[in-house]
Amino acid sequence: MEEITDGVNNISISDSQKRNRIQVSNTKKPLFFYVNLAKRYMQQYNEVELSALGMAIATVVTIAEILKNNGLALEKKIMTSTVDIKDDSRGRPVQKAKIEILLGKTANFDDLMAAAAEEKEVREAEEQSRAEQKM
Repeated sequence: MEEITDGVNNISISDSQKRNRIQVSNTKKPLFFYVNLAKRYMQQYNEVELSALGMAIATVVTIAEILKNNGLALEKKIMTSTVDIKDDSRGRPVQKAKIEILLGKTANFDDLMAAAAEEKEVREAEEQSRAEQKM
């Protein structure tokens, strides 16, 4: 029984199971889904790792640039590599480019997020007021 406990205590989260990693696809979700998800991950974990293969690399770079240009994120690390992906149609592995971008919160991230939430509340209140006036 002690061996099992030792094994469980020594488990570390592997790279493929990082909680703050977003694996981006350029076909599954719209761009701003990933931008908003990255903001939420930064709120929760103080940093986010964006990861993509092949054609989705441009999408990851765009997401990172949107967050940086809006003053929400700082670039901490960029890693590039090549991975072998099994291609069932060809029956042999195909090499794909991979990028991982680690972003951290800026010093004023929380202030910017609070201001954006406040603007949204004001906008929704104004829309509600206009809707009530039409009745």
